[in-house]
Formats: sequence, structure tokens, C-alpha cells
Amino acid sequence: MSDDVNMQANADHEFRAHADQHASLRLWLRLLSCTTRVEDKIRQKLRESFDITLPRFDLMAQLERHPDGLSMGELSRRMMVTGGNITTIVDQLEKEKLVLRQVGLNDRRSFTVKLTPAGRAAFTDMAIAHEEWVADLFSGLSNNQQSQLYTLLGAMKKNLQKQEEMS
Repeated sequence: MSDDVNMQANADHEFRAHADQHASLRLWLRLLSCTTRVEDKIRQKLRESFDITLPRFDLMAQLERHPDGLSMGELSRRMMVTGGNITTIVDQLEKEKLVLRQVGLNDRRSFTVKLTPAGRAAFTDMAIAHEEWVADLFSGLSNNQQSQLYTLLGAMKKNLQKQEEMS
């Protein structure tokens, strides 16, 4: 493979940045590049180790935090995807007996979704592995660097929330 083709194959979001562009743009592309790489690695590991997709893992993570279950609408809001996407994911997980869909008490047209005992056990195994993978992906940074990055991103998040409130 030629160097140009190899360079393009390994290109990420940051590849689009140029030294003469605004530092904020370069920072954004670097942040996006890192996020994409971490997410891609997590997707790969989930697929290889548990034969599950990241959206299915994310839905199970939401349910793990809410033992009484969540409505389909609440899952959609929390995961920032359409109700149709949630329905598809829940259908798949229900077939595998990892979640249970129950008709709402007050509205027979709504559903609450809960992890089954098998789903809870499967998620526990996945969550332990997931935490190890994330720790490994960030192991190139010292504890102090991780803390600094966490603090800086927190400040950025707070600023973004303030800007949203003002608009």
C-alpha cells in the first residue's frame, strides 16, 4: 500500500485540521478523534467478547441503573435515539430473554422495560469487562493527567450548558 493510501486509511477527524486553523477547531477535531477511537475499540470488544452491539449495551446500562424499569419513551430520551430504534433494540434483547417488556399500569399503550435476572447477570459481566477496557485505553495517561483532563472537560461542559441556557 502506498504511503498516501495508508495515510488516508488511518486518517481520523484530526487529519482534517491544519496548523493555521483556530486552536479551538484543532482541539475539537482532536477530541472527536479520541472519542471515535475509544468508541470504535469498545464496539469491537463488545462484539468480540459478548456478541453485543454498543447500543444494546447502553440500553442495558440504563436499565441496570433503574431496577424498576424505564418506559420506552424514557429510554429513547436518555439514549437520544428515536422510539423506533429503542423498539428494535428491546425486541432483540427480549428475544434473548435479557429484558422484559411490561404493559404500563396507568396506560395500556405504554411499556416499561426491565432487565431480567439473566440480563442483569449478563450486564454485570459486560460492565466489568467494559471498565477494564476503558481503563486500558486511558492507561497511557497518568492518574494526574486523567484528573486534569476530567476537570478541564467538566469546565467545558459547564460552559456549554451555560451557553445553551442563554440561547
